[in-house]
Amino acid sequence: METFDVIVIGSGPGGYFAAIRCAQKGASVAIIEKAEIGGTCLNRGCIPSKALLASAEVLLQAKNAAAMGVDIPTVSPNWPKIQQRKDTIVTGFRKGLAGLLQANKVKVFEGTAIATSPKTVIIEPDKAELNAKKGIIVATGSAPVEIPAFPFDGQTIISSNEALSLSAIPASMVVVGGGIIGCEIACAYAAVGTKITIVEILERIINTEDKWVSQLLERELKKLGIAVLTNRKVTSVDTSTGLARVSIDGAQPIDAEKVLVAVGRRAACDKQTVDNLKLQTNPPRLARPSRLGVEPRLDESGGPAIKVNDKMQTNAPGVYAIGDAVGTTYLAHGAFAEAEIAADNILGDNVKMGDYSLIPRAVYTFPEIASVGKTEERCAKEGIEITVGRGFFKANGRSVAHNETTGQIRVIRDKATDKILGVTMVGPRVTELIASARLLIGSTEKFHAVSFAHPTVSEVLKEAWEDAFSLSVHQPPKADR
Repeated sequence: METFDVIVIGSGPGGYFAAIRCAQKGASVAIIEKAEIGGTCLNRGCIPSKALLASAEVLLQAKNAAAMGVDIPTVSPNWPKIQQRKDTIVTGFRKGLAGLLQANKVKVFEGTAIATSPKTVIIEPDKAELNAKKGIIVATGSAPVEIPAFPFDGQTIISSNEALSLSAIPASMVVVGGGIIGCEIACAYAAVGTKITIVEILERIINTEDKWVSQLLERELKKLGIAVLTNRKVTSVDTSTGLARVSIDGAQPIDAEKVLVAVGRRAACDKQTVDNLKLQTNPPRLARPSRLGVEPRLDESGGPAIKVNDKMQTNAPGVYAIGDAVGTTYLAHGAFAEAEIAADNILGDNVKMGDYSLIPRAVYTFPEIASVGKTEERCAKEGIEITVGRGFFKANGRSVAHNETTGQIRVIRDKATDKILGVTMVGPRVTELIASARLLIGSTEKFHAVSFAHPTVSEVLKEAWEDAFSLSVHQPPKADR
């Protein structure tokens, strides 16, 4: 039996971050991974999807180059090269992460980890046994939610896992679910020529953000040729005749080459570990108050997720859980934040997670969406009187120069305290601006004391910040909202 100070189960963003942070603090650390180093994010999620979206964006820019005075006679996607580039990026980061773990003297074990006690882990199938002197951090991630009426077959009815690695561009695709994953993948495939229909059971897509965000995105998706059906439920999928026949409640059936089921993700917690440690869990598919400051989608609050306190502790002494396994944010950077807390506490500190609404939310559609803090709808539900400042990309010099004028930024101010409560953005590269916006939350700093370089896209944020106080120089005077 090998003994370590800390054993981490899972090597996704939360797992590898926790392992390295513990090692940096002087602990001996083992990490156990049953698939590829890097978990879903690196291998089947964040990184490969952004690689495909990057290629799709370049293709769209090339198609629209004439507007910039650049004539490109023919533009077409080379799908094998797009996939090869994506795979090369993933492989490179995977090798880099393995080297990083090695450099920090974190020992990597391959196999399925089963905790038999708060201090002991068995690795299947070899039955190797590891002992943890200080404790265990569970970071086992999540898996796509499957719909029982039409389960995944890996060929026609697919999850995001298969959608990122298709061998050819499908002629048509129905995307079941208008959440983050569904809309991102829809954008990538629409750009390369796939006829896309999104079917969303709720009244709007991306329903975790304010209504104006959903409306603006839907308008732009339609410009890409994407059909969006809301308040519609897919009742069945028949794959017996080659093409999938997708039956939709209240709408005509749609035939499609592929059906992507993207109705959210569920925590992936090993049942034996949960049972052995008698871990408390949250009921599966149970809508519960969101820790993000926005209303959760029913299908994205899945489980059973491991129940933790604000120190990331489970009910089992010395056992911590983080990331998708606890079902809080389902975001890689949310897992990073929780990993920091778990690593500190398992080594003897006493720190707590902060406000989950301050973890930025990002959607890499065309255009992008990013937000942090409270939404306008959340403020209304909480009875907070607010003013909303707006800045528009179409009025920004750099954005116009780059022909990227779609979207706006909104800054939410608490009328009673003048504090900034939230920022929501829709537009080009707004995911790169959201960390800066996070610094505004809770602040009463005077905007005129902060200088923004000109001309930059970031000035749209300043315009919205100023407008929240009805003092925008570049907008006509208006009554206080």
